Amino acid sequence: MKDKFYQYIQQLQDTITSKLEAVDGKATFREDIWKRTEGGGGRTRVIENGGVFEKGGVNISAVHGALPKAMQTYFNVDDVDFFACGLSLVLHPTNPFVPTVHANWRYFEMYDKEGNTINSWFGGGQDLTPYYLFEEDAKHFHQTCKTACDKHNPEFYSKFKAQCDEYFWNTHRDEARGIGGLFFDHCKATNDCSMEQWYNFVTEVGNSFLEAYVPIVERRKDISWTAENRTWQEIRRGRYVEFNLVHDKGTLFGLKTNGRMESILMSLPPHVQWVYDHHPEVGSEEERLIKVLTNPINWL
Repeated sequence: MKDKFYQYIQQLQDTITSKLEAVDGKATFREDIWKRTEGGGGRTRVIENGGVFEKGGVNISAVHGALPKAMQTYFNVDDVDFFACGLSLVLHPTNPFVPTVHANWRYFEMYDKEGNTINSWFGGGQDLTPYYLFEEDAKHFHQTCKTACDKHNPEFYSKFKAQCDEYFWNTHRDEARGIGGLFFDHCKATNDCSMEQWYNFVTEVGNSFLEAYVPIVERRKDISWTAENRTWQEIRRGRYVEFNLVHDKGTLFGLKTNGRMESILMSLPPHVQWVYDHHPEVGSEEERLIKVLTNPINWL
């Protein structure tokens, strides 16, 4: 399974970066191949200062070795070995009317010291972070997620949508990072769902990403914007940074397992503002977004 999934994310990285370069029309992805001293490595691809994307990354990695002490405590296990592979992407467009997007699809295995597999699971999801709210875009993104889920289980969308709303919540701000999507983790073999079935589901979601996001980019990328729009975008980007550095488990895992810093922190936008006690104007489009972020809704 680990070889099968790693082959899949390699192909998916190629598919996604090729399409995004076509959409951007100016910049191309810079590629870095890196090795992890303790075992494994990855292939980082970053785009910067493009026609559409100010900064973004589409990264894959496959790392293995002894599970660090901090992660043993986190997983509540003894001295074990692990293998983890996945694709993680974040895209920060220049235009404030084009939303930031994040996605991740991953696979994890744990072994005892004799090399026997003692646990394995899939995780992942995709979520949208707009700076200005277009209900058409929100519905499109969520409908694409639901369509992918419904091919495998009619209960998946509502379950994983709720988990996404719960996970991407800035508890210290009491607001959502964005308008959600899907989030699933610890998807293990059960009597109802084999690992092969979980693989089919996770790859279905991965394959749906471009369909979920690119039409939104195409609709919004040529909208003219003002300095005030840009300031608002940078203030909201600050909340994105806060979530990634304070709450995100993926960032924590990378830091705790001696991951590559440049690849882990590529998710951070290049221009951000923190304005003291900022509140949007009453009745503005900015305030309209905040109301949605403090009260997650069912877009469908």
